[in-house]
Amino acid sequence: MNEKKCKRLTLATMCIATFMAILDTTVVNLGLHAIQKDLHVSLFVLQWVLDVYNLVYAGFILTGGVLGDVFGRRRIFMIGITLFTLGCLTCALAPNSALLLVGRGISGLGAALQLPGALSILAVTFREPRERAHAIAIWGGFNGLAMAVGPTLGGLLVDAFGWRSIFYLVVPFGIAALALAWAGVAESANPEGRRIDLPGQISSILALGLLAFAFIEAPALHWSSPVILGCLAGSAVSLAGLLKASARPGALLSLSVFRNRAFAAAIADAGMMTFGFYTLLFIFPLYFQAVRGDSALVAGLRLLPWSLTIVSMAPVAGRLLSRLGPRTQIGAGMLLFGAGLWTLGFVAGNASFIAAALVLAAIGLGNGLIFGPIMTVAVSSVGNERSGMSSGLVNVARMVGATLGVAISGSIFGAHVVQAGHDAAKFVTGMHKAFFVAGLDELAGGLLALCLLGRVVGQARDKEPAEMRYDQRCEEGSQAAD
Repeated sequence: MNEKKCKRLTLATMCIATFMAILDTTVVNLGLHAIQKDLHVSLFVLQWVLDVYNLVYAGFILTGGVLGDVFGRRRIFMIGITLFTLGCLTCALAPNSALLLVGRGISGLGAALQLPGALSILAVTFREPRERAHAIAIWGGFNGLAMAVGPTLGGLLVDAFGWRSIFYLVVPFGIAALALAWAGVAESANPEGRRIDLPGQISSILALGLLAFAFIEAPALHWSSPVILGCLAGSAVSLAGLLKASARPGALLSLSVFRNRAFAAAIADAGMMTFGFYTLLFIFPLYFQAVRGDSALVAGLRLLPWSLTIVSMAPVAGRLLSRLGPRTQIGAGMLLFGAGLWTLGFVAGNASFIAAALVLAAIGLGNGLIFGPIMTVAVSSVGNERSGMSSGLVNVARMVGATLGVAISGSIFGAHVVQAGHDAAKFVTGMHKAFFVAGLDELAGGLLALCLLGRVVGQARDKEPAEMRYDQRCEEGSQAAD
């Protein structure tokens, strides 16, 4: 196979893999109401349907990148695709909520193995900087495409074929990605200096998992419950263990990079951004279906002003960043997002579709200003020699924010839903309070950006030597794998 065809197949494979992973995270939210009615589960189980995936993904994504470097990026990528597909198939066939949660966990593990490898494989395959940037831009565009079509496609599938179809949808994409990876993706590895940090891995999973469990189950068990208090204490102890483990060479989490003020602020804002994003994506589709009586398709269509605005802003945000600077752009985006959540909480109860659509479009504008620039600021703040680590930490922060957003805001919202049953007024009250807390989170993120981010995008240090060293390692790893 010639080099040009190999590059095309590799890019197509990575785009399909990314599309299926992002699509899964957006279509599932439109199926939650149907899952609740079909399997007769509580709101807390619905929170776990989202957070089991987020938790496993956040906990293993850094290790997924290490495994690819050590054992071969294509090999680990294909294992990730296989696990993700099997997880979705398990969800589609699940007769009860327990097996559904198992499937979601398997899918999260698959995503943690496949997505870090995708970016590394693209970097190895497209070595010329301009060609690489073009390939990564196309790959990133599939993120936005999946986000845009996900809610509407999810609603269409749920209405036409039932909630299980949203998981069956992933299977053909997974098979296609595996076939293309086998046919056209070259193997590469870079095991030098890389190892699995088992204590750090265990501590990170326990710290986030116990904290999420406490917030999700607290409305039912009460905050004074020994179980909840024990989970909070266990989370604190596990976090201390993670910090201790980070002091060792080759640790899963290196705290030294957080001494960079801009990088630390970008990581914090990435988590705070997805806190609000997943709060909205979790609660608002339920509101349309449970309170307003919309079908899943109509609920998905109602979210289009939000998702389409995000996608339309993607090509503009990069150009604006060089003009406005990260402080202004990310700060404004976070503040707009927070104000939009507050407004949506007030108008959602009896607003017309047009009013809600305008607010959603404003929220999408804020999201679009943030998504890409957050990654740009994080990577450019620490230099090219640490770009892989920085992009990995941004993804971890995003999924931690997603996990806590569903857990904490869902806990605030769930307290009213549990007490009120199907009382629409109480539902709206709970949603209003959850959006208020999420809005505070976004406003705090905006202030953080305005205070700590710079006026211009940081310049990567030692750019050419770092790229040369990276390409040389990739070439050596590829030769060793062959």
